Amino acid sequence: MKSQRDQLLVFGVVAGTHGLKGDLKVRPSSGDSDSLLDAPEIFLRRGAEEPVSQRPARVAFHKGNILLRLQGLESIEAVQSLVGCEVLMRYSDLPELVDDEFYWFEIKGLTVVDQSRGEIGTLEDMFSTAAHDIYVVRGPLGEILIPAVDEFVLEIDREGRRMTVDLPEGLVPDPDEV
Repeated sequence: MKSQRDQLLVFGVVAGTHGLKGDLKVRPSSGDSDSLLDAPEIFLRRGAEEPVSQRPARVAFHKGNILLRLQGLESIEAVQSLVGCEVLMRYSDLPELVDDEFYWFEIKGLTVVDQSRGEIGTLEDMFSTAAHDIYVVRGPLGEILIPAVDEFVLEIDREGRRMTVDLPEGLVPDPDEV
């Protein structure tokens, strides 16, 4: 049986406070920010300390972040010490996704293979733009930014830990220039 620690997913980090009523400004660690909206319970952890269970009183989007108010901690004085803590939630509280959608924790670390160039690196990061997500791949050719669209991302094999892509000229540096 897995321990509670193994069942938790790092959602983001408390980046600051907002207002006087104890709202925490949470910066999501991936594009999965909707997941926190309906979580019945979250956990806060500072460094190597054990996570502490908290119940959300209010959760809302605000300028690319999430504002989180916790039950019983509804003043700025009560939450200032929480800045810098990781925000975690249970895997079991994540909503079900459709077949072609993935959570970031499921694909981070995949080996990325281009159809014509072969292995180009490891999927190490992701960020969102107004148009779509961007995958950050690092490998022998340096950092490659791949738009997360069907035109470029052909297959994601979670079990095989591999992403197959078809990238156009110019998106991948020429090996002779690296």
